[in-house]
Parts: sequence; structure tokens; C-alpha cells
Amino acid sequence: MNKFEEKTVNTNKIYEGRIIDVEVDDVTLPNGKASKRELVRHPGAVAVIALTDEGNIVMVEQYRKALGKSIIEIPAGKLEDGESPEVTAARELEEETGYQAASLDFVVSYYTSPGFADEIIYIYKAEGLRIVEEQRQMDEDEFVDLKEISLEEALSLIEQERIHDAKTIHAIYYLMYQSLKGE
Repeated sequence: MNKFEEKTVNTNKIYEGRIIDVEVDDVTLPNGKASKRELVRHPGAVAVIALTDEGNIVMVEQYRKALGKSIIEIPAGKLEDGESPEVTAARELEEETGYQAASLDFVVSYYTSPGFADEIIYIYKAEGLRIVEEQRQMDEDEFVDLKEISLEEALSLIEQERIHDAKTIHAIYYLMYQSLKGE
């Protein structure tokens, strides 16, 4: 047993949703005391760094209700039950942008907010893009504008807080690092 592990004594699922579930766990701490943990359960997601032949990043602008504003993001979406992250990445890229990629390479995965959520995001890099759908097949509650942005423009949009989410900022910094390495 890990010296920091907390033993779950009871779990109370308080919400089951389309995207997340929320539960409250009664736990025993490593020092023997009792506490509660509020947890968000999420099936995981993917995000795609889609690069055009000109080196621009394919992004989408969409309104995010939790933020009360529109932000510019890399294409992303939730893992469907039984679907591998790579399959989800290809599907989400096509649904949100109308593009398919000749190559789709895994970059990294990370937990978004490990203090209270188990959501993991898998980031892929897509190159050799070709348009396969002029009319994208987005979810019925999804409204996005497609954008192609240079790395320099993306860095400026981060400063302006138009790009303002972790997965997209992570992707931009990854590309910046790759360009510094000469890749």
C-alpha cells in the first residue's frame, strides 16, 4: 500500500450525467482519520494538434458555458465507450474540422485536475491533412468556427486570453518546443 493512499469506506454517487458523474467518497486517511472526497468521474478525452501543410494549426472557436465566453481551442472530444484514444482522435478531427490525417501520432497524456477529477486527455499530432467533409458532422449541441492559426498568432491569442484552456496551451507550447529543437 502506498504510504499516502486513502482507503475508500463508502461511495455515494450524487449525480449521473451524459458527460460526467459526481460522487462523494468517505475515506480513511493515512493517519487513520476520516474525511470526504468530492470526485468527478469522466471517461477521458482526446485533443488533436492538426497541422496544415503550411504549418498552421487547425483550431475551432466555440462558446464555453462554464466560462461564459468563446475561446479558441484545438479539436477535442470525449472518449466513447470501448473506443481507443486514437480512434476518438481521428473521429473528433473529422467531425469538428472536416479533415482526415495521413498520420496521427501520440504526443502525451495528462490528468486535467487530479485533485478532484479522473479525466485524462490524450493529445495526438495530426499531419498530412485532407478535407473529406465540406459539411462537418458535429454534435447537435455543438457550434464551432474553423480557424487556421500560425504558431505566432497562437502565442498572441494566449496573451489575449482568447486561447485560454490547458490542452490548447499545452499543445502550443509543445509546438514551440519542437520548433526550438528544429523539428
